[in-house]
This record gives sequence, structure tokens and C-alpha cells, in this order.
Amino acid sequence: MGSLFQRKLADPGDDVLSEMGAKVRAGEMAPQEAISMGVAMLIAGHETTATMISLGTLALFEHPDQLALLRETDDPTFVNGAVDELLRYLSIVHSGLRRVAKDDIEIGGQTIRKGDGLLFDLQAANWDPEAFPESERLDLTRPAPQHNAFGYSPHQCLGQNLARLELQVVYSTPRPPRPPPT
Repeated sequence: MGSLFQRKLADPGDDVLSEMGAKVRAGEMAPQEAISMGVAMLIAGHETTATMISLGTLALFEHPDQLALLRETDDPTFVNGAVDELLRYLSIVHSGLRRVAKDDIEIGGQTIRKGDGLLFDLQAANWDPEAFPESERLDLTRPAPQHNAFGYSPHQCLGQNLARLELQVVYSTPRPPRPPPT
């Protein structure tokens, strides 16, 4: 990653490492910080997608009726929706968001005082029965584009479009034919 970053510093392109190189040249970021962020993006993008492919495949095997729906279609719109439902159902990134209350607020009869530290399980929203009726059930026909598997608002994953595309390709790839018995 260090060598790649040095090449991007010398010959910038239209990519995230080149943008970080511009920040390094402007004194807004240290070179090691840019390299570390590049490594983090590479690992986060690979590990989470690989895990999602594995766990999604397992979930489909555990729900053969849903697997059959996916195997029987060549409709890319259905596959896109199925990927969103699998992301909602699995929510493989389980990191809590940390915030500090700016004011006293009351939620569900509980008072949270100004200055209190809060930890939010964003993925729990993917199982909210008001947003997703029968949320404990995998349903590839469910419209689930508003899931939080990639975060929300300005805190969304930078690689979500690539991850969706990779998952759509994987889950729409036909099963290879079985060889004849020997």
C-alpha cells in the first residue's frame, strides 16, 4: 500500500488514494495516516464482502424456499432486492456508534442527561418489526432498501456500491451443472 500510495502521490488519478495524496500535499493528513486508511479500506472492503458471501450462502441454504426464489430468477431487480434483504437480515458489521447527548432527552420513559455517553446498535434497526414486519424471517421478496447494514446518513460505508455489485454478481451466478455420476 505504501508503494501504491507513493505512485499516486507522483502521478495522481481519479481515485481515493490520489485524493488522500492531495490532502497529504496540502498538509491536512500525514502520509502514514493515508496509507493506514488505504489498508483499512482494502481489508474492510474485502473481509466484509467475503463474510457476507459466506453467511448469505449459509442463510440461503437454511431457507431453501428463498434459495429457490433466487435460483429461479434472472431478473436483476429481484436480485438487487434479495441482496438488500440479505444485508438487512445478516447485518454483518456489528459495531456500535458512540455519541454524547447534547441535551437532556427522554426516550421510552428513560431520561438521558446532557453529557451522557451513548452506544447505539445500528443493526438492531434492521430487525425493528415496525420497519420490517416479521423481521426475524428472511424474505427475499421484502422491500428492504432502507436497511442500515452500511450505516446511515454521513456515516455510510464508502464501498457500499461496490459491495452491492459484488453480492449481486455472486448471488445471481447460476449454479454449475453437476457432473454425471461415475
